[in-house]
Amino acid sequence: MFEKLRGIKERYDFLSDELSKSEVFADPVLYAKYSKERADISETAEAYEAYLLKEKEMTDAFAAAEEESDKEMKDLLTAEGFACKERLAAMKDQLKILLLPKDENDEKGCVLEIRAGAGGEEAALFAAVLCRMYAGYCGRKRLKMEAADVSATELGGVKEAVYQVSGKGAYKYLKYESGVHRVQRVPETETQGRIHTSTATVAVLPEAEDVEVELNDKDIRVDIFHSGGAGGQNVNKVASAVRLTHFPTGIVVTCQDERSQLKNKERAFQVLRSRLYDLYRGKAGKEREESRRSLVGSGDRSERIRTYNYPQSRITDHRIGYSVYDMEKFLAGDMDEMVEALAVADREMMLGNAGE
Repeated sequence: MFEKLRGIKERYDFLSDELSKSEVFADPVLYAKYSKERADISETAEAYEAYLLKEKEMTDAFAAAEEESDKEMKDLLTAEGFACKERLAAMKDQLKILLLPKDENDEKGCVLEIRAGAGGEEAALFAAVLCRMYAGYCGRKRLKMEAADVSATELGGVKEAVYQVSGKGAYKYLKYESGVHRVQRVPETETQGRIHTSTATVAVLPEAEDVEVELNDKDIRVDIFHSGGAGGQNVNKVASAVRLTHFPTGIVVTCQDERSQLKNKERAFQVLRSRLYDLYRGKAGKEREESRRSLVGSGDRSERIRTYNYPQSRITDHRIGYSVYDMEKFLAGDMDEMVEALAVADREMMLGNAGE
């Protein structure tokens, strides 16, 4: 651990020296590269520097106590040394966390997909509830959530919805949401007050850059058609909706929320890149996931992750056994308590796997 920290500190000092040189400053590409790398490791390097200073304080205090003849002063210096030692233990734990591998996608935007599952119209209504919940949460986090394609039902439910979420840390805030969400409640259409169970699936895909996913025109068919509303009616006289079919994988993406065909096409390609990136990333990381499976799950959309129990106003995440008891606030987007609990559990699992 400390050997790795020394290497990071040496690299940080090297980059700091390089960035002060006129020839590096004169090269915009190199300057940007060094600046980003330095920023990425600055927190760890500075925390390690603080650890070394505190370690020196402890050593100096104990050494001075050994040489001190006055009992009162000796006791004071010894107490100071032990206080430093206690602080060092906490600082070491923080350094372990800083050394954990960071998710390269955390600061990216993402694609959020919500689909009605088992339960007919009630599942579609629940999917609509989830759409509003995430809109509220994104608003709290100052993230921009834009619809790419929403297929609504006549009763106000959602069969399928695809959103683009942009803003710093969008994927980090939403990545634990992938999986099956289950609701237990009395539907408005239920006359005898019986509780029904239905589901909706959520998928969160990190946004892919052009350089991360190579798309060949010959592999993609682009279809242009009229946008459709609830019940299948046409809501746009101009053919502006776009459907992309990726032949190698069979992935189909539809985007019809924008009035502009150009904007729909651009958004559809962004969603396609994200789906392909998620597909290729999943294949590449399969062996790694088998050797280290996160406590909060794989993010597979077929995994049941959470239950929303309306009669008890309880939301339970099954991956960590954690419950929140305020349905109204949670569904309004006040999800911070649950998201933080998931992040802490994931971090603790990673620390346990990393060992010393």
